[in-house]
Amino acid sequence: MKKFTTSERLKEYMSKYNVKQVDILERAKPYTLEHGVKLNKNDLSQYVSGRVEPGQDKIFILSKALNVDPAWIMGLDVPMRKKPTKLHDKHSNAIPLVGTIAAGQPLLAEENIEDYFNIDTSIKADFALRIKGDSMIGAGIFQNDIVFIKQQCDLENGEIGAVLIEDSATLKKFHRKDNTIILQSENDMYEPMIFTNGNIKILGKLVAVLNIRG
Repeated sequence: MKKFTTSERLKEYMSKYNVKQVDILERAKPYTLEHGVKLNKNDLSQYVSGRVEPGQDKIFILSKALNVDPAWIMGLDVPMRKKPTKLHDKHSNAIPLVGTIAAGQPLLAEENIEDYFNIDTSIKADFALRIKGDSMIGAGIFQNDIVFIKQQCDLENGEIGAVLIEDSATLKKFHRKDNTIILQSENDMYEPMIFTNGNIKILGKLVAVLNIRG
């Protein structure tokens, strides 16, 4: 039975996870490109305000972007979060896509997970991140690409890895010299990030990239 409007569901999600409309659009972009569905700023604004109810194609895109049950977005009395599909293929694993990393939460806490990717077991990854920005284009890693990370607490000099700075994960080339850590972009437009106080946390090493064009 339908108990809520899509507007109420979107507002609930945005409030709970501190997400803005622009963040939803960014998350939705790979799915709109993959499925040929248009979702723009005006569309989402009208859905959030309640002036317009989205069609089934937009419900599908929103559910993928937010990793929630489509029926929940529609306002039905069902749990919000999707559960990962149990795999019967022994050659693939379900890898969590980590979105916003909530302060004080374990990296792979349910609240941090946006989606799951099924990847070949030959790729030894523990989680995935979606790339924002162009700081790693020199390594062939672009905006909205998905990078797969093997969870570990240290990196060798010259390796590319995921590093947590405050509550934000970033992908950079790692260098350590004595007590100084240098995080280097693969784009000359960006200056190196230098840390001497140890106020960062290494999340893991890059092991694979899924390029998403468009």
